[in-house]
Amino acid sequence: MKKAVSVICFLLVAVVLFAQDPEKGSKAKEISLPDVQGNKVSLAALQGKVVLVDFWASWCVPCRKTIPALKKLYNSYKDKGFEIYGISLDTDAVDWKTAVQQEKINWVQVLDTSGETAGAWNVNYIPRTFLIDRQGKIIAINPTEEELQNQLQKLL
Repeated sequence: MKKAVSVICFLLVAVVLFAQDPEKGSKAKEISLPDVQGNKVSLAALQGKVVLVDFWASWCVPCRKTIPALKKLYNSYKDKGFEIYGISLDTDAVDWKTAVQQEKINWVQVLDTSGETAGAWNVNYIPRTFLIDRQGKIIAINPTEEELQNQLQKLL
């Protein structure tokens, strides 16, 4: 039993150590998580749109401070093919749903309570964002508001 636990721990450490950050130009990894209503929403369902994948949490003050700028960009570009796929790392769904309501967030919101998706994307801090083009490739990582605005103007 001890040997099995040791092997599992070794494998988990190896996965974490060798997990690679998504790179510009690489294909975005698939995500499928529950939304506020409990329905699974996949990133692949948004293929053909320019998507900002936004890892955040209700308790993350810097994350919450980015929401007004994201709202402004979303409202300006949503009708031109822009979508935000917000992934909360909250462990309490009630806290997450409350934050979504308080902030009046009107883009896709999903919950990653296990942190599995964050791990697959090698997200080790938040807020963390990835801009994905219409073909599903990562074209920017953690763009500033100005960089995001410029990219959206070019792409849309």
